[in-house]
Amino acid sequence: MNIAAATSADLPALLEIQHAAFRAEADQYGDCSIPPLRQTVDDLHADLATKTFLKATDETGQLLGSIRAFEKDGVCHLEKLSIDPAHQRRGYGAQLLLAVESKFPHATRFELFTGHRSEGNIRLYQKLGYRTVRAEEISCRLTLVHMEKRRTPPGSTS
Repeated sequence: MNIAAATSADLPALLEIQHAAFRAEADQYGDCSIPPLRQTVDDLHADLATKTFLKATDETGQLLGSIRAFEKDGVCHLEKLSIDPAHQRRGYGAQLLLAVESKFPHATRFELFTGHRSEGNIRLYQKLGYRTVRAEEISCRLTLVHMEKRRTPPGSTS
């Protein structure tokens, strides 16, 4: 797998992958109006201009997925990790997540969220060092699980 910055040319295909990946999430909650399913190519262009936007491809150049992130006040916010459903559970999500973390060497904390029924996502994030810090009830069907991973600053003895 190769990981690189996404380009404008990638966005229509990455949006298709995002929609396919999050459709399964929406089905779990009976809510097809979740934000990742409402995004458009124009929204992705806006993200491309303001966030670190990485894509994963296989050895043939086929797009496998993407992730976006931005840093604010030392906190790296991770968004919309999406892997093509035909390629899930092969470690691509973990590799993308670790790759985007490496793009923010000065971040002291990484934050993300997922739905409370997204057990596979939660297990992945826990395996990579994330821990649940709070739950946010969005509706009677959906609670967001907010997770974080703290980075020990270089030279720290803690």
